[in-house]
Amino acid sequence: MDPTTPTARALLALELIQTQPGVTAGALAASLGVTERAARRYVGILREAEIPVLSVRGVNGGYTVGRGVRLPPLVFSSTEALGMVMAVLDGHHDAADTTDPVGSALRKIMRALPESIAAQAELVRRTARPVPDRYAAHPNPAATAALVLACSNRHQVRVGYRNPETGSEWETTVEPWAVVVRHGRWYLLCRLVASGGIRTYRLDRVTTVTELDESFEPPADLDPVAALEANFAVGWEFPTEVLVDAPLDRVEPCIPRTIGRLEAVDADHTRLLGSTSDPAWYAELLAALPGPFHVVSGPELRAAVAALGERLMAAATPAQGADTAT
Repeated sequence: MDPTTPTARALLALELIQTQPGVTAGALAASLGVTERAARRYVGILREAEIPVLSVRGVNGGYTVGRGVRLPPLVFSSTEALGMVMAVLDGHHDAADTTDPVGSALRKIMRALPESIAAQAELVRRTARPVPDRYAAHPNPAATAALVLACSNRHQVRVGYRNPETGSEWETTVEPWAVVVRHGRWYLLCRLVASGGIRTYRLDRVTTVTELDESFEPPADLDPVAALEANFAVGWEFPTEVLVDAPLDRVEPCIPRTIGRLEAVDADHTRLLGSTSDPAWYAELLAALPGPFHVVSGPELRAAVAALGERLMAAATPAQGADTAT
């Protein structure tokens, strides 16, 4: 596009207004190297294109871009465009999948970029190969938006939830305190209205969201990330209690905070209290403990630990007829 055409100058004016909200006609004209009358004409071109450029009169007045039905054109530098593509790849999205909302949005934006910038971004998109994170999960954007809105409005919500590991489904009413992104997964930190218990729900397992009229107030000193991690192991199907024959300072580095709460019993023993919906996975984590441990309660976990022990013993036993000479 010829940078001297009125349309090109209007887009440059838009970029200045977006990056400098409140810029005056005089400052706009100076930046564009034109008269104030010409600067106002470019603003008129933007308004004719249904871009909501607002003007405020007075000493502190100037131009800003308001909210409208149509999204105003966005102007990206090459660094911003490349950073956006890298963020999509780093976020474990398939940038080439146009059926994915992120891939589709990225494609539309890249088609609107100048050729020189788009070419660099496209090269990164085509050649970079992110390693899929098997723990990452992408929730439904509509359900996520509904929960974020309810958090902002401080309204209770009725959520439907499905656990694919057990096949169980249920609905419950909660106070949505915060939506938290942690290591590629999205979570809802909430309080159960019926029991008052604090829960963390994975957003990719939320099936329905209905915002209610009832309001709530979250704790004044709420730290969403800390509260999320502290409550990861609360409320799952199988309660657990494990006694570890090792001091707390040796156990803490080996056990994620997300699987339970650790407390010192005495100088040589530590208790782990939590719950899980996957006893086999929980047993595998316990195998990394720095000392002997005992499942005090939780028959499901006890059975899983026994099964894991038998599997490890079998792995250490030479197969019949195998050559055991060294």
